[in-house]
Amino acid sequence: MRKVPARKVPARKVLVGALAGAAGVGVGCAGAGAYYLRDTDRRMRLERQGRVWRLTARRGLHYARLRIKGRAANEEERARLEEQFAIRSAEDVAKVLGGMKGAIMKAGQMLSFIADGLPPEARAALATLQADVPPMAPSLAEKVIRDELGAGPDQLFLDWDPIPAAAASIGQVHRAVMPDGRIVAVKVQYPGVDKAIKSDLDNAELLYGMFASFALKNLDVKAMVDELRDRMADELDYSHEAACQEEFAARYAGHPFIRVPRVVPERSSRRVLTSEWVDGMRWAEFLATADQPTKDRAGEILMRFSQGSIHQHGVFNGDPHPGNYRFHADGSVTFLDFGLVKRWSPGELERLGSVLDAILDHDAETMVKRAVAVGFLPPHHGFDPEFVYEYVRGPYEPFMSERFTYTQDWTVKALQTVIDVNGRYGELIKHLNMPTSYVILDRVVWGVSALLGRLGATNEWRSLLAEYRKGAAPTTELGRIEAEWRDGTLARR
Repeated sequence: MRKVPARKVPARKVLVGALAGAAGVGVGCAGAGAYYLRDTDRRMRLERQGRVWRLTARRGLHYARLRIKGRAANEEERARLEEQFAIRSAEDVAKVLGGMKGAIMKAGQMLSFIADGLPPEARAALATLQADVPPMAPSLAEKVIRDELGAGPDQLFLDWDPIPAAAASIGQVHRAVMPDGRIVAVKVQYPGVDKAIKSDLDNAELLYGMFASFALKNLDVKAMVDELRDRMADELDYSHEAACQEEFAARYAGHPFIRVPRVVPERSSRRVLTSEWVDGMRWAEFLATADQPTKDRAGEILMRFSQGSIHQHGVFNGDPHPGNYRFHADGSVTFLDFGLVKRWSPGELERLGSVLDAILDHDAETMVKRAVAVGFLPPHHGFDPEFVYEYVRGPYEPFMSERFTYTQDWTVKALQTVIDVNGRYGELIKHLNMPTSYVILDRVVWGVSALLGRLGATNEWRSLLAEYRKGAAPTTELGRIEAEWRDGTLARR
């Protein structure tokens, strides 16, 4: 059995390396800039692609210089050089990716979620990727509505705000008033972004295939990109998103602390989605103003929505982005954006659950056997089960004890351990595979962990998971309230 000896890798060094390759995350997505009405313009696509390649080359060159300088420096000087590199890299990445839309913007946002271990200046730069991006011209938004719904916004709505309330990676949201007086949010897709993202994913398959050929030899890159392609196709079809949102709204109708806005179908189409307008506190404001008990409550709600969807409903939202939540004075949370939704196929959850149960039961032998059966490990991997378990259990630490506090530091270190191919578990990581069924789930697990780390949320996470996995009795007040809602006794309290 192989067991790799421990080798300490400084946390900052892993993050520095991640930033050096950050642009590489977006290279395969570089075609996303050819949006609006000129997405077929080859020169524009090549120019956008060139910008990201230049970013990659620039940061890679600077990283090489850092490594050379670091050899002759003492530990204190190396730390200073790495901090300077991290700050400049974050600023460079934010500047290049910040104005782009489509898949490349999503890649930048994902990078920004794991930036907690960086210097404050670097975190501030990457945080701009979570904010609204430059919107399209009002005339273009109006044209999309006219093409999709057969009339302009001035005819369809009693009032229409041409200035978007929010602008994101593939569409922007306008505030409007229906003829019956209802205030609604109208999401309008950027023209041409669908073709751009298709190009992004074609390029991504080539890029990640090259990476896997020397780094992660057992990773089925084509299957992973195919899964992402299918999910992105769903996300680009607002009629699919509308159906998913309505499904979640129906499941959580009357829920005591989870809200999902209803869709307005007569003002929705493939590229326009109209739903109830939701007021509420946004993530940044909530993070800055809420006290810790309120943050703990919000963290529990985010976890309950995620785990309940995954383990009970069999369909879950795959985009835990800070912009997709609104926090309310009564302690409830509204969940927005159901474009990226994963639905379990028969047997998928059961197979994953068997591995999860073995992890939580501290059963290394069983866990490894089941991981091989599911496809996470090749049959003849040759690794000591205890060594594999030591690696795998890290991200599940919140569920190993009755009470755990998520922190930014824990989230960063846990993720660093999982992805560091040069660290203690490097050889094991190179032999791992991610079955396509669980690609989106992996994004959800780390996304929610990052959010709870920002909140510093404390709870009985193991007991909470047991409610949804095994039907255990709730141990928190919110759990008891939700149980009463499910069995219909809440209204009779």
